[in-house]
Amino acid sequence: MSTEVEVTVHPLKGAAQDYWSRIKSGDIGALPAVLGLLVLCAVFSVMQDSFLTPGNFANLLTQAAAVIVIAMGLVFVLLLGEIDLSAGYSSGVCGAVLVILVTNHNFKWWIAFPISIVVGIALGLFIGWLVSFLGIPSFVVTLATFLAFQGLLLLLAGEGGTIRMEDPTVLSVENSNMNVSISWIFYIACGAMYVLSGLRRVYARRKVGLKTELMQLWVLKTVGLLGVTGIAVYALNLERSNNPQLVSLKGIPYVVPVILFLLVIGTFVLNRTAFGRHLYAVGGNAEAARRSGINVKWVRISAFIICSALSAVAGLIFASRQNSVSPTTGGSSTLLYAVGAAVIGGTSLFGGKGKMRDAILGGLVVAVIDNGMGLLGYAAGIKFIVTGLVLLISASVDAISRKGGGS
Repeated sequence: MSTEVEVTVHPLKGAAQDYWSRIKSGDIGALPAVLGLLVLCAVFSVMQDSFLTPGNFANLLTQAAAVIVIAMGLVFVLLLGEIDLSAGYSSGVCGAVLVILVTNHNFKWWIAFPISIVVGIALGLFIGWLVSFLGIPSFVVTLATFLAFQGLLLLLAGEGGTIRMEDPTVLSVENSNMNVSISWIFYIACGAMYVLSGLRRVYARRKVGLKTELMQLWVLKTVGLLGVTGIAVYALNLERSNNPQLVSLKGIPYVVPVILFLLVIGTFVLNRTAFGRHLYAVGGNAEAARRSGINVKWVRISAFIICSALSAVAGLIFASRQNSVSPTTGGSSTLLYAVGAAVIGGTSLFGGKGKMRDAILGGLVVAVIDNGMGLLGYAAGIKFIVTGLVLLISASVDAISRKGGGS
């Protein structure tokens, strides 16, 4: 007579085993970026006392903002297995258009900014058309436009080389903050919307019989995220000014809601629309996507348009942070940092894998390296070497995980 012993596995333990299985199969997601961010913050906080101060934390967010926005646009292009080397100078050109219209022609910012976005859309349309209809590799096209947009920015900047931005609304994006009360209201409102949207997604999937995330795990992740962001808001609401009697610095920088808005819209487009599904399909297997009826050329063009449009948003952020636009705006290491941010965050260079949050996580990693090593007194050359090594490690992890998933 045989007896069967039923082994009961705790739901959370089962979820952990499933997650470990996904990691071994190559689905690592944003795990390396999160772990890297934690390790870097821990190391720099030990080596430099000023790293974890509220003032430096706020500076990290504003320092990373433009690169994060460009990286968000690059996510759409990288999902196709393409590249846009001109995204940095696209932001410079669009930023120059914005500043020229506001400063030289007395346009209101709310008129000039949409015009700069239209310019970005036109630049992206031109790049996408060359890639999709003429079949020129995106690396070649965007290398050419990198040089062309750099020249265009030099022409727009003129002999003076720098065009100052005087509009107070544009300048406030990077240089001003919400007050303490509004910051907490913003945090509570965002937290409530996040919880409600998560619950709605879980119950909607259960209603139609689809597999859903374990409720206990969802609660733990949500509480953890709200806890971390709550601590961040608390830190930002502390006084950051060295002379509070003269000027007080408290609250969430205005650029943070801008980035969160782009994150929500971009995540919705990728996860909840037909275009988003088509983007992943083309990135995964373009020929199979074409045979299934997807307009592959239009998807490619749209990705480059979105990338350049978001670069125009970054142009406004650059103009706000620098109080001006110059021939170097969007140049130097901007593009390399933006591509690095997307890849370090978890977006695959091979296409078909990536999320909007990758740009934020990777952008923070890049900003932490740059900021932390700057506080420790390291030269720019050392910063570039370390950032390059982190990018190389991230790309290697991506390549190895793909091989693991394929096997």
